[in-house]
Amino acid sequence: MVATEMVDTLTTEQRSAVMASIKGANTGPEMFVRRALHARGYRYRVHGRGLPGKPDLVFKKRRAAVFVHGCFWHRHGCKKTTTPKSRQDYWQEKFAKNVARDQRNVAQLAEDGWRIYIVWECEISRDEAIIDQLVAFLGPPRTGGEVATLKAASETASAR
Repeated sequence: MVATEMVDTLTTEQRSAVMASIKGANTGPEMFVRRALHARGYRYRVHGRGLPGKPDLVFKKRRAAVFVHGCFWHRHGCKKTTTPKSRQDYWQEKFAKNVARDQRNVAQLAEDGWRIYIVWECEISRDEAIIDQLVAFLGPPRTGGEVATLKAASETASAR
């Protein structure tokens, strides 16, 4: 894993404000994956409460969990995996804890019988190749007929 250093052009206060504004959920890459899979017919739960690491997308019946990781925070090793120049000891410790936590969460999910797929921020592009890979991982979505049949069966059962 190669980490490059970046020159910080912001003041400490400006950098603090930028870092505080970073979201942990419903990020741009996560929303891209969610929208693309939904458009292809997949249905899922988001931010799997009760599961290690709260996967971004949970496909319970398929026992599949998908994480959409930012390269900076989760240390992918690509060109987006930069390290701030100031307070390097702090950042190295922070990144090491993030990576260790990710490894523990994935190991626990696998031990519990879940299949795990990690989408990296840098893999997301307009050609949707990563979505094709996710589709291959997940298997085919339910067809419209299956969904309609399930809905009709549910309505019949509730009418009784």
